[in-house]
Amino acid sequence: MDTLAITLVPPRDRGDRAWLTLRSGLFPDRPEPEHLEDMTASLARGHYLRLALAIATGTPAGYVEAAKRTDYVNGTSSSPVAFLEELYVAPEFRRRGVARALVESVVEWARREGCAELASDSLLDNAAAHAAHRALGFEETERVVYFRRTLGGV
Repeated sequence: MDTLAITLVPPRDRGDRAWLTLRSGLFPDRPEPEHLEDMTASLARGHYLRLALAIATGTPAGYVEAAKRTDYVNGTSSSPVAFLEELYVAPEFRRRGVARALVESVVEWARREGCAELASDSLLDNAAAHAAHRALGFEETERVVYFRRTLGGV
């Protein structure tokens, strides 16, 4: 497929419909009020947010959310670290340069913020996300399985 002509813009506000549409594509099982709550929180935390809109139609094509983390980030050796919190490209726009443009915008932001590394994570069984990360210049650093134990009587 050909590269898509896009423009990257920040969300207009916590109720931005394009952003909501894209988040709903990434997290289809979450109800709209939960998305709106999460969007409000992302803006309040000052996360880096950009929407990719197809220039020809203005159609939402994808979005990225990144944060600057100062706590320990698995697989990194510096602080602060830019962290790719969410990256989503609508299925009809995939393999057309949208994810690359979004991630490169994060790289530029991270450098301005004084970060030397960009980190991300993915579920262990999400092979498509692993391949996308590699294609975007990431290297796998470690694999982790988290455990928990509930404590009764508290």
